[in-house]
Amino acid sequence: MDKVRLIDIKKTILSDNYDLAAEIRQELRQNGVFMLNIMASPGAGKTSLIIETLRRMKEKYHFAVIEGDIESQVDAEKVAKEGVSAVQLRTGGSCHLDAPMIKEALKKIDLSATDVILIENIGNLVCPADFDLGQTRKAMVLSVPEGDDKALKYPLMFSVSDLLVVSKTDYLEYSDFNYEALKERSEKLNPQLKIIKTSAKTGEGLEDFCLWLQEEIEAARN
Repeated sequence: MDKVRLIDIKKTILSDNYDLAAEIRQELRQNGVFMLNIMASPGAGKTSLIIETLRRMKEKYHFAVIEGDIESQVDAEKVAKEGVSAVQLRTGGSCHLDAPMIKEALKKIDLSATDVILIENIGNLVCPADFDLGQTRKAMVLSVPEGDDKALKYPLMFSVSDLLVVSKTDYLEYSDFNYEALKERSEKLNPQLKIIKTSAKTGEGLEDFCLWLQEEIEAARN
């Protein structure tokens, strides 16, 4: 009887993805480009955060945005209306972006004329956490309506992120969302995780996010 031959597909895929992500990271570093991978559930407020950031920072830095969606290009169109170039990645079913997709998107971006690339990953708190895109930093967005227990349900996402943006804080007074419980759970998973509370509606915390982003951009240049 022949021996069973085991092929770990996930390990192989992630290894190949990591190698290409390392190449992307090196290419961006050589061109002085900072890239932020923004991950969240559908409707958490990724697009709103990106739009508000562009409005506050596009005079200081040259931005490009990579939009990931299973279908449609509605978010890319919103970015284009802000006068910022956008590349739409329509996956047609894939629940996450990966390094090969980002490599293709970068072919459409003039890196020599770009300072910052913002990636809006596909709405999902599971798959995107596994895939390195060659980004400089990772941020996740969690909206108040989603609840404060997501660190218990999706620990990897919290563990791999550099920043947690708690969005839609204007809903706090209408919910039983426990911010302190979220903070404690998140920091237990990732002691280095920075947390910023924001609301695109009231403007709360948006300047704090932009300040964090600016500090990260400048630090990466040194």
